[in-house]
Amino acid sequence: MKTAESVTEGHPDKVCDQIADALLDEYLKRDPQSRVALEVFGSHGMLMVGGEVTSKGEIDIEAMAKHVYKQIGYDDELEVFVNIELQSGDIAQGVDTGGAGDQGIMYGYASAETESFMPAPIAHAHALSSRLSELRRHDPAFAWLRPDGKTQVTMDRGRVLTVVVSTQHAPDISQEEIRAKLIDGLIAPVIGGVDGVEILVNPTGRFVVGGFTADTGLTGRKLMVDTYGGIIPHGGGAFSGKYATKVDRSAAYMARFAAKNLVAAGYAKKCMVSVAYAIGRAEPVMLTARSEDGRDLSPLAAKHFDFRPQAIVERLGLRAPIFRETAAYGHFGRDRFPWERIVELK
Repeated sequence: MKTAESVTEGHPDKVCDQIADALLDEYLKRDPQSRVALEVFGSHGMLMVGGEVTSKGEIDIEAMAKHVYKQIGYDDELEVFVNIELQSGDIAQGVDTGGAGDQGIMYGYASAETESFMPAPIAHAHALSSRLSELRRHDPAFAWLRPDGKTQVTMDRGRVLTVVVSTQHAPDISQEEIRAKLIDGLIAPVIGGVDGVEILVNPTGRFVVGGFTADTGLTGRKLMVDTYGGIIPHGGGAFSGKYATKVDRSAAYMARFAAKNLVAAGYAKKCMVSVAYAIGRAEPVMLTARSEDGRDLSPLAAKHFDFRPQAIVERLGLRAPIFRETAAYGHFGRDRFPWERIVELK
């Protein structure tokens, strides 16, 4: 039995991730060699952007943050504080020579159980949260939906057992109506039927106050939502706001690229790739790949995939401003991203 969750783009943590990645994209548009490591914190009418940026480009960080916030669907005002410095020279001297921007362990995973090569629970959870936002934005019958929300799916042997949906809503709609509308318009279409499925909708009984008005948000606080739903280990490094030589992000993308292609090529039904780095060093200190039955696929991973940071950047095109779209509904399992391409392994 396995459970995974997802959150909508209006969840406070995801608001912060999207602002961080929107800022990263803007720097990359102005200077593809920008070095960016930003954190965003939001709470009760306040937003703070901090970190390190070295770039020839200049952007209005306050205006961009407020613009993203409005795009997501919030109309309250934010007071924005900015505290950004240049990248440390001690880090830069290692990155300048092509080395990793930090130490750490990253994991990638793929499973043949779904068309997206993702674990089924997280695939279903993302589909629910994504459709929840689509209904809010595009279907007048769901105009009572508000931006904040969460979904969760529990499965056993390929069967959905429990679905949880918590969604912010207008104050003048009953929980009974919310439940009925979400079962018909959201859950049944995504799951493919609800017979025998336990369904929990807004289990507290009310969810009118959401976003930063109800809770704080912080970049990097939804690591399992961003990756594989807790199905495999996680090295602890977050993604959003970090540019490509930060291997927390780029190596995790490359590990997914390798795992997915090893499964797609028929070497395994499920594959986990793990890679580790030392700061300032280009070659990984560890690279392993294992199938679901314990077979060692590490030589194949080393043969077909170059895990040096600059090689990852070049192969996956990570100087392009493509990152804001990754910051909600998962970094993996969507074909639009370059690390999701299936390639021929020669």
